[in-house]
Amino acid sequence: MRYGFTTGSCAAAAAKAAAYMLLAGQVKTKITIETPKGIPYRAQILDIVRKENEVSCAVEKDGGDDPDITTGALIYARVSYLMAADIGYRGEGRIIIDGGQGVGRVTRAGLDQPVGNAAINHVPREMIKKEVMEICQIADYRGSLFVEISVPEGERIAQQTFNPKLGIVGGISILGTSGVVEPMSSQALLDTIRLELRQRRAEGFDYVAVSPGNYGLDFMKKTYNYDLDRSVKCSNFIGQTIDMAVELGFRKMLLTGHIGKLVKVAGGIMNTHSREADCRMELLTAFYIRACGTQVCAQKACELLACATTAEAVQILDACGKLQPVMAHVVERICYYMENRASGKMKTDCILYENEYGELAKSEGAGEWFTLLAQEQAQPI
Repeated sequence: MRYGFTTGSCAAAAAKAAAYMLLAGQVKTKITIETPKGIPYRAQILDIVRKENEVSCAVEKDGGDDPDITTGALIYARVSYLMAADIGYRGEGRIIIDGGQGVGRVTRAGLDQPVGNAAINHVPREMIKKEVMEICQIADYRGSLFVEISVPEGERIAQQTFNPKLGIVGGISILGTSGVVEPMSSQALLDTIRLELRQRRAEGFDYVAVSPGNYGLDFMKKTYNYDLDRSVKCSNFIGQTIDMAVELGFRKMLLTGHIGKLVKVAGGIMNTHSREADCRMELLTAFYIRACGTQVCAQKACELLACATTAEAVQILDACGKLQPVMAHVVERICYYMENRASGKMKTDCILYENEYGELAKSEGAGEWFTLLAQEQAQPI
């Protein structure tokens, strides 16, 4: 299946082309950027408008073979000279990035960007800055530039996303951690999961560490120095991964993931995609009430139910001193439902984390995994 490129890659490519045309004074109809995944993106530059002190242009979003509602949208970048007097107003730095028409703005805490910022996540911001700085160096330009990213159809598209619920108003988010959109055919993913499990079993292992995606891999690498990329990425298919692992004869499984995804498993939801189910706040509120007993605070329960993100909910639980017992119960229920799915044929453990807080909780047997994984990688224990 064909790879696509994220809105972040499109924004970075458009910004690089606009910066080139502004500083070099020449039209640029194609531009190449390097994505964080290491795959080059050669973009066609569209709708070029050149003025004396600014240039704007667009790149059409191509999601590849992944079904993506932003595919076909034009991602614009307008690059202009920034006077010294404007820098203090817009913030410090040589490359100032903001969102324009159709790019959402953050109104609630707990997201990638602080309240008030354009919903351009930190990786796309880094990509834009890197590509524009490369042009500045080529042109020997040492001044400041203002980059505005806009998506004319963004406000309409955003109504089909979770942005309004998350408190991102006025448009879509500019996203992407790898710069590349990997095809998400369900059958292709399941086939890949089965293949990776089969390979690991054929190597003689009867235990397997799995994680839904890149964030879990990064967490394990950073926190425990274990490269889960050698193991299995299960995407949203928790239940079917358990089924396949049992079928292939695995005896133990470690699931590592972000609270925002795995809390659903604590409610018995075995496909964690948002279109399948989303009862994150209801579950966290129920676990909070259980932890409080007769001392439950109705106001806190209502605040938890109203949260847009699990990061926001974690902050509330931490502030009221209930984070540890709630997360311990979440992990306990995750393991219960995983072992229930496995019909008691496989022992399961779980490590739960949140981006800001790091590890939130782990199951009683999770510590044994560090010995197993260290031995497997010939690392000192």
